[in-house]
Amino acid sequence: MRIYAPNQAILQALQGTNIELILDVPNDSLQSLTDPRAATQWVRTNIVNYPTVRFKYIAVGNEVDPNNDKRRFVNFVLPAMKNVQKAIKCAGLANRIKVSTATYTGLLSRSYPPREGAFDDNVKGFIAPIINFLLEHNSPMLANVYPYFAYAGTPNIDLAYALFTSPGTVVNDEGREYRNLFDAMLDAHYAAQERLGGGDLEIVVSETGWPSSGNKGATLENAGAYYRNLIGHVKQMNGTPARPGLYVETYLFAMFDENQKLGLESEKHLGFFIRISSPSIN
Repeated sequence: MRIYAPNQAILQALQGTNIELILDVPNDSLQSLTDPRAATQWVRTNIVNYPTVRFKYIAVGNEVDPNNDKRRFVNFVLPAMKNVQKAIKCAGLANRIKVSTATYTGLLSRSYPPREGAFDDNVKGFIAPIINFLLEHNSPMLANVYPYFAYAGTPNIDLAYALFTSPGTVVNDEGREYRNLFDAMLDAHYAAQERLGGGDLEIVVSETGWPSSGNKGATLENAGAYYRNLIGHVKQMNGTPARPGLYVETYLFAMFDENQKLGLESEKHLGFFIRISSPSIN
């Protein structure tokens, strides 16, 4: 599972379980962790104090983007990552916990066809040093990948392609045959990383989901189809056309609806648990 900020009650509840955890450093905490002492204290308070929690990744910031209102966090991400990494190492946990950050498809200026995936020119100076850091420490890139928003925002994308239900190849990218949008978006991320020297950098899909209400294509039935088919697709461990045989570690978003969330109405309706009783999910 993934939680987006340290929550002591949740961390207490996870002690002694086999649930692996992504723990986020919230964006508004990034600046404070550019101080090594603060990073050491953060790790001590939220990681070391919970020795039986199975921490897997620390996501230092989420969807920080030089091209929107999150640009104010750009200069803090990598220094905070470095300080958290040092604190994890000093605590003797570097072999168990990987330090990364969560990016998203909005950082790409091109994603079609997948082999032409590229980061926006204004993003390259931000993301390239992060790629180098992750390669140095054998940590994966975390990426939030949402076929729903690509489908909803692009008139010519077929719903079946987004829901893993296309009967055959939809995109033939110089011999790479894509039957679903998830694989195409993920390979676009890989192509973008490769252009910056990160061809060997693994990507963990740290968020993906489909809303049950609110905007185009956001229905209970489509959400059920997406989650069910995504899980089946990932469990096959066939990888993607550009990365065949690769296991794609994937996290579903989210546990609950967020009725106070700003933005598109559909973003308030990504809660998974409210749909568990639906035949489309079971």
